Amino acid sequence: MNALSKSGSGPESAPEWRLDDLYLGRDDPAIEADLAAAARINAELVTLKGAFLAVRAVAQDLGALIDRGARLYQAATDKLWAVGAYASLAASTARDDPACAKFEADIRAKSAQIAAESLFFTLELNQLEDGEIAAALKACPAAARWRPWLRRVRLARPHELSAELERMLVDRAPAVANWVRLYDETLGRMTVRAGPDRLTLAQALNRLSDPDGARRKAAAQGLARALEARIPTLALCLNTIAFEKQVEDRWRRYDNPAQARHLANETDAEAVAALEAAVVESYPRLSHRYYRLKAQAMGKPVLEHWDRNAPLSAGPIGLYGWDEARQVVLEAFAGLAPSFAAAAERFFARPWIDARPRPGKQSGAFSHPVTAVHHPFVFLNFMGERRDVLTLAHELGHAVHQTLAAPKGTLLADTPLTLAETASIFGEGLVFERLLAQASRAERRDLLAGKIEDGLNTVVRQIAFHRFETRFHAARASGELSADEIGRLWRETMGESLGPAIRLGAGYETYWSYVSHFVHAPFYVYAYAFGDLLVGALMEARRRDPAAFFPLYQDLLAAGGTRTYVEALRPFGLDPRDKAFWSAGCARLERLVDEFEALI
Repeated sequence: MNALSKSGSGPESAPEWRLDDLYLGRDDPAIEADLAAAARINAELVTLKGAFLAVRAVAQDLGALIDRGARLYQAATDKLWAVGAYASLAASTARDDPACAKFEADIRAKSAQIAAESLFFTLELNQLEDGEIAAALKACPAAARWRPWLRRVRLARPHELSAELERMLVDRAPAVANWVRLYDETLGRMTVRAGPDRLTLAQALNRLSDPDGARRKAAAQGLARALEARIPTLALCLNTIAFEKQVEDRWRRYDNPAQARHLANETDAEAVAALEAAVVESYPRLSHRYYRLKAQAMGKPVLEHWDRNAPLSAGPIGLYGWDEARQVVLEAFAGLAPSFAAAAERFFARPWIDARPRPGKQSGAFSHPVTAVHHPFVFLNFMGERRDVLTLAHELGHAVHQTLAAPKGTLLADTPLTLAETASIFGEGLVFERLLAQASRAERRDLLAGKIEDGLNTVVRQIAFHRFETRFHAARASGELSADEIGRLWRETMGESLGPAIRLGAGYETYWSYVSHFVHAPFYVYAYAFGDLLVGALMEARRRDPAAFFPLYQDLLAAGGTRTYVEALRPFGLDPRDKAFWSAGCARLERLVDEFEALI
């Protein structure tokens, strides 16, 4: 299967999306019409200002007001998020286009001004007591629908500021976001010189998996040189964003820099600490041991950092054509349920995927949900490798999840990160199972190595990223860090996770700067490890009883953000609140290392 398509449908045939399902272009009058509609809806919502507190003693009236307010708030959100999604999606494939960048920034500023008018709504709801909210939802069944959203809104209650300060933060958010824009544009315009080749960031990262060690080395060194030339700008972006966060966190009285993310994820520091502790304790048994075995398999005393994701086989990598990747993913999804595959098939049948790498396109991958009244859009840089097929499965898992949750409406479909990675990582697992089932004995070793490395990248590496962020933000509290200081933190933290079998050569200290999550979404990264280990437990549940599993799983996905992760996992008999749960997930990955060792 993993060879170039006989039909000639190679990676170059990967699609580009069309965004005309949203708007026809930057000059589409529907954009200004939707912004105006959002402003009108918010103006109607503003007429309710003060009313929630005025009727707080009358449960029926308060419930009716909550329902009306939430409906208006969601309607305005749908308009603003659609316009914002279009601007962001268009810019993501044209980071070298100043007109796209200006349009995205202008839309962000306009949307922030409109959204600021509705700030009073959640602030006023959070001035109500828990008992008053409970009574209102009981008295008004229509309002009870919003219970999960209200639960999430009220998590921020202890950390809210005055209405004037909250408005100020919204007004200045577009200016703060320009540091993210500068970061993205700096990397988007970057060219990596690797021998005779000129590569984008995505292409350079992809070449670190090339079977030719000399090409890997050239790409790694070229990447380091390209990043080094831009490191002052990238370090300034990270320092500034961290300082802005530090100021806001202090005003909001957060205990630590990660607390805002924990609240958004509806988890807590203790649960994340248990996850981190379980993974760090597993370093010697997982990453340290595996990379030692891989060095042995490759006939090397240690691996250079550019060998970390190298294929074990020295021959040319068999590439997947786009049509082959589509077939593999859909067949794997159908093995779970035909409806799961059918939901993914719609994205191939329509221009909703942008997978073709090209200059100006940013690196990475995502599925953007837009709003519940629109379909998601899937973004990746497909170059035909096995990892790209798994990335496609990952993002389509997100897209199916977002599609199944959409009937809940935008506010209730929005899923915390603790559950948002569930379907995506599950999709990867389904594809790997299919590839392994079809593999010859000779291919099995390489597939196992790839699966282990994916697990290490998702669990160990992301927890190491989380520990780097934690150390960086702690140090930033005492003042700005130089690029050299950030690089030392990076080398130290990543060295702990990788172990002695990986040699971190010159230039590796710059590699923190291409990890966009540190700038785009501080403390996001632990969600990947959370999701991977959680999915391992779900796949065990599926193996025990496949027939009973899918209805429960489909119900979990369709619930969107209406359940906490503890509530969502209860039907499967899983409790992720203690360290033993996470340790069991690490043990499942360790068994793959055992199997790999037996094969070599």
